Amino acid sequence: MKKIIWIVCTLLLLTGCGVTQKSTPQEEKSLEKTGELDLKYATQFKVDYYEKGYIHIHIEDGNEYVIVPENEEENTLGLENPIYIHRPCDRIYLAASSAMDLFLELQELDKVIACSTKSTDYAMPEVRFAIDSGAMLYVGKYSAPDYELLLSLGSNLAIESTMIGHSPKIKEQLERINIPVFVERSSYETHPIGRLEWIKLYGIFTGKEAEATSFFEQELLKIRNIENAIPTEENPKKKIAFFSINSNGSVTVRKPGDYVCKMIEIAGGEYALADLLVEEENALSTINIGMEDFYRVANDADILIYNGSIDGGVNSLEELVKKNELLRDFMAVKENKVWSSGLNMFQESSKIMDTIVELSNIIHGSDNEEVYLKHLD
Repeated sequence: MKKIIWIVCTLLLLTGCGVTQKSTPQEEKSLEKTGELDLKYATQFKVDYYEKGYIHIHIEDGNEYVIVPENEEENTLGLENPIYIHRPCDRIYLAASSAMDLFLELQELDKVIACSTKSTDYAMPEVRFAIDSGAMLYVGKYSAPDYELLLSLGSNLAIESTMIGHSPKIKEQLERINIPVFVERSSYETHPIGRLEWIKLYGIFTGKEAEATSFFEQELLKIRNIENAIPTEENPKKKIAFFSINSNGSVTVRKPGDYVCKMIEIAGGEYALADLLVEEENALSTINIGMEDFYRVANDADILIYNGSIDGGVNSLEELVKKNELLRDFMAVKENKVWSSGLNMFQESSKIMDTIVELSNIIHGSDNEEVYLKHLD
């Protein structure tokens, strides 16, 4: 059986069969637009609804997708060469790990049958269990997936991050074996709530539009009562530096305007490196600077938050200053106002509002349940 699957997969790759785009539709019925998805913060996608359950998804990178209702024919909806996604989307290969928690929140994890991240690299126990139990299979890195395994699993949709742009042949080969590829761009949302709003799109994929919208609206209520005190000379806004230290000793910080900086602002703080000059513009949300430069702009920060998502974080102030003794002279270190984030802060994308609430509690000195930000002693 395995040999037969390999032969079929090889033939599809060689012949180019199964591409999910239609270039010259013949005599398709024109369908009327019936509405569009209401978006409050997200800017990287738009959704239009059509008769008979057809849906058009526009992504800001220029890709156009048409969701085709079950048992219906493909229809371009007047678009040029859209990518077709057929319902039901129930055997998903999820290579975009940031979206995993949104499927979990929608209670649709069972629709994700393959992934490109190992169980040990996930913070969510439900996801680790799904992989370890075989309910969800690890099929290799996103840049080298096991096509034969995906074919045998009957995957009917691949959701990739923008990293797939570095491996365009992977996308082409997935499409050749009849797996449409959706490239998600939530990482391009500069507003944190815009990232959260992508749950509405995954609600569309899974048939949970109403649940996704209800969840989003409820999450918005969590920050309604956050008190952003008006800064005064006697009580200025607290300055917060969010950083990590590389093995070569350089400091990785968020670029001004990044979504983490906006989370700090929503919580009532001020990003300590807001005036940092960025000479090279690119898609990266971080920039590396020397420790001396970091000291110059952040030594007087009221609060330091170490980004532990890359190296596992630090567990104490002493462990932190071992990375660089200059940190002992930072005001926040002297006053014991240092926290460390974990992997869950970034992977649990449905909990962005909870993280903002934690930030607000830290800034305003309120009691804080340490879930995403751990205080260092």
